[in-house]
Amino acid sequence: MTTIVVAGKVRHFAPERKPLRLLDLFLAAETWLDRHAQRMELAELDDHMLHDVGLSRADVERETAKPFWRP
Repeated sequence: MTTIVVAGKVRHFAPERKPLRLLDLFLAAETWLDRHAQRMELAELDDHMLHDVGLSRADVERETAKPFWRP
């Protein structure tokens, strides 16, 4: 929300929403699929590989438990 003062009066304006385009939906779906695939690949790494990248098994479990739409 944007707040401005005009002639001593406070005015609040909701931000304008741009219309959702079909391309935006495709890009979101592509991002979600990629994120899901990366999480599944991460889950397949063994403990030695995880140690090499500085992650624990608990880190991986926490990451792979997230829904695909959450970064």
